[in-house]
Amino acid sequence: MTDSTNSWAGTDDSGVATAAATAGADVVRTLYGRRLARIDKGAGDFATVADVEAEKAIVDVIRAARPGDAVLGEEGGRQGAADAARQWLVDPLCGTLNYALGTMVVAVNVALRHGAAAVADPFSGEVFCTDGTRAWVRRDGLDEPLVPTAATSLVDVNLDPPFPGAPGFRAVDLLAHPAFVERFRPRVVSTTLALAWVAAGKRAAYVTDGGDLSGSVHFAAGIALCRAAGCVVTGVDGSPVGEGGRGLVVAADQETHDRLMSMIRGHG
Repeated sequence: MTDSTNSWAGTDDSGVATAAATAGADVVRTLYGRRLARIDKGAGDFATVADVEAEKAIVDVIRAARPGDAVLGEEGGRQGAADAARQWLVDPLCGTLNYALGTMVVAVNVALRHGAAAVADPFSGEVFCTDGTRAWVRRDGLDEPLVPTAATSLVDVNLDPPFPGAPGFRAVDLLAHPAFVERFRPRVVSTTLALAWVAAGKRAAYVTDGGDLSGSVHFAAGIALCRAAGCVVTGVDGSPVGEGGRGLVVAADQETHDRLMSMIRGHG
């Protein structure tokens, strides 16, 4: 990738997000299967060299294309001017544990806060993109619109502790709810790639508890994709996702969202 500013002339933010996510995915794919030292982050969390190098590749693209923008990266923290009007949120390898154990279910997330975003699957070659209004997937050089559907009845539920909504609600509680097992089939992929799958019609919904996830490097790109694709996106309390929000319920359609909310409220 050239550092020449002129090479980015006329490129919109979705193009920058796509190029950055693709650059990160290239690193993740190249380093897959190697023995990578773990960088301890405490509380059982860790990063690998792939996380760090992928983030560097992503930031290099953003710096070349938008030198005045700030970046918040999972590994590198905040970079750029403190008073920058725009900020990019970067999760270079979502699903690090999967990756370290040789499971090819991971995502590379890049999002401009309140703007364009891209989620790259390093191993399928798919890049899910949005300009903030439209959403599409780029596959083998071709773009196709994302069309959510609940037809699969598959719902990804994030089971990672801690459970900040407890005791009122824990996402894990859905798995034992009679109405859930009657209507849906649970899946657990341990990566926010599942959000892109809801936008693409590969999943009916995604549920996680937690705090405000709208500004999270892990969730921002997936939330942007799902909103642009026409999914129903709220917190676990049914309120809009944002400051003061709680967790995330993303569904392919209103009926699926309503069904899940009725089960969630039953735990409140």
